[in-house]
This record gives sequence, structure tokens and C-alpha cells, in this order.
Amino acid sequence: MAESEAAPEESKVEVKQLLTLAQLATHIGAELRGDADFRVAGIATLENAKADQLSFLANPNYAKHLADTAAGAVILHPKFADACSTNVLMMPNPYLGYALASQLFTPVGLQPSGIHPTAVISADATIGPEVKIGPNVVIEASAFIGANCSIGAGCFIGRGSKLGSDCNILPNVSIYHGVSIGERVRIHSGAVIGSDGFGFAPDQDRWHKIEQLGGVTIEDDVEIGANTTIDRGALDDTLIEQGAKLDNQIQIAHNVRVGSNTVIAACTGISGSSSVGKNCMIGGGVGIAGHLTLTDNVHVTGMTLITHDIKEPGVYSSGTAVEPNKSWRKNVARFRQLDQLARRVRKLEKQNNQS
Repeated sequence: MAESEAAPEESKVEVKQLLTLAQLATHIGAELRGDADFRVAGIATLENAKADQLSFLANPNYAKHLADTAAGAVILHPKFADACSTNVLMMPNPYLGYALASQLFTPVGLQPSGIHPTAVISADATIGPEVKIGPNVVIEASAFIGANCSIGAGCFIGRGSKLGSDCNILPNVSIYHGVSIGERVRIHSGAVIGSDGFGFAPDQDRWHKIEQLGGVTIEDDVEIGANTTIDRGALDDTLIEQGAKLDNQIQIAHNVRVGSNTVIAACTGISGSSSVGKNCMIGGGVGIAGHLTLTDNVHVTGMTLITHDIKEPGVYSSGTAVEPNKSWRKNVARFRQLDQLARRVRKLEKQNNQS
């Protein structure tokens, strides 16, 4: 190990220091109208904010709360500034401002510095400087942990896996062997990276396992939600490209590629060898069949089932909206008659053309 073991300090949770509105304006790229020296201690909604808190207006439906909000300052679009009764931080995209500001006020969990004495780390592993390793972590031979990483309690990092600098691995994450993770990657609890892909060859009444010999490559600035599973490739690596964001409880099968800056909501399943392009938005509960390609800039709405390639950017949906069960049953029955109905229409059209 490159770093010697250190006795852990007492862990605690604290909030980052108070910030002036001038500092906030610079950080989020907003124009300030008001008291530059006013300090805020956190963020809350327009309705519930206190005098020392920051709020924001991203949805015009909540503009009615601007006149009587108790917030010390509000991030908003310039067109709403005159309706606000307090200090304002004006910018074209207030929701982006809220996102950037939230990073300054998140509670900071200070994991004990150094390496916890219960961690089991191979002598062949390389641990970079300023790495924090929690209780009961296991790191196998030839693993590499980059500088400034935080590895939470109970994590497993398999042989030969590599983490770039500034990664945050939350408790109880399992990273199998041969996984390559870039810089500034965050993986939430319960995620499994590099498990076997679902590959079996049929032989009459038996199934023979296909050993999964590839790995997983996760590029920089990716976030992976709790209990999400990313399977290793059968031969080549499964790939999650730079800046992609994966929600909780997602299944990524072997040899899938997720393009850069694509976001995928919870409970989506992507079958083996499918490719999702760059800058896509995949809604919750979407199913994508295997060996398909979705081009860049595709938006798939929730609960959609995709069974063919999508070659053009745009918004795609499938299924039917919720309705009373009685109506739904009638419509399902009629749906089953569509093929027969289409044949009758074609027959009538043909007869009409001949007359």
C-alpha cells in the first residue's frame, strides 16, 4: 500500500460555512440585486424558507409566493424580479442556479481520515494520497485507488479494479474484478458493478453458462444510484460514458453502452448489447430490448417498451394511459381485433377501386 494506516478520527456531519450573496452570485453565475454582504445558511422552498435561507423559483406556478416569502434571497428569472419582496439572484436558468447552490449547502459527512483498522487491503493494492477507507472494506490484489477517494464502510473492490481520483463510493458497494472507473464518480449504496452478464447457451433441456470475460468501464463524472447493477461484458467491456447519470434500481446488461450525458430514471432495464446515445433522457420503468441502438438526443417517456432501433432524435412513448378497468378491457379486446379489421379495410378498398 502506498499509504500507511492511520487511526480514524471521530466522524461527524456539518454544513458548509455561511456564504454571502456576492459569493453565491459568483458561484452560480447570477446577477445580484440586493445586499451583497447578506449571508445565507441553507436552501428551502419559497413557502417554508426562513430569513437566513436561500430559495428559488423555477416553476412559474409558484410565483404567487414571491410577494410574501420569508427567504433572505431568491434565485429567479429576471422577469420575476420585480414581484419579489427580498434580495434576488437573477439568471436565465434558475433551476441550474438552484443545482449549483445546493452543492454549497449539502451536509458534509466527514468520514474518518486514513484507513480504518478493520479494512482488509491487499499488499499489492495501490492506495493514493488522502484516501479515506471505512470499516470492513475489502480491497483485493492489484487494485488501484486514486487520490482523494472516499470508500465507505463494507465496500468490496475486486482484483485489478481501478478508481480515478476524487471518487465517492458510498457504503456497501460491490465493485468486482477488472472494473475501470474514472475520476469524480459517485456510486451509491448497494450498487453492484461488474457482476456476470446473463449469458447461457441452450443444449436440449440444459443451459450452459457463458463465462463473462469482459469488464466494465465507467468514465469521468458519472453518478450511479443505489441498488443499480451494471453487468460486465461477455468479451468487450460494458461502457458508461462521461457525465452519464443513473438513478436507483437500474439494470444495465452485458456489453451495453450508455452515451455521455445521458440520464436514466429508476427501474429501467437495458438488455444486452444495446446502445443508448449521447444526451438521451430515459424515463422511469423503461424496457429496452437487446441488440438495439438509440441515436443521440432521444427522450423516452416512462414505462415505454422499446423493441426496435430509434434512428431519429425526438420524444418516444408506448403503452396506453391509465383509464377505468371496464374501458381498458373493452379497448384491449378491440386492440386484438385490429389485424382482422385492417384486412377487411384493405379488402373493401380494393373492391371500391375495382368498381
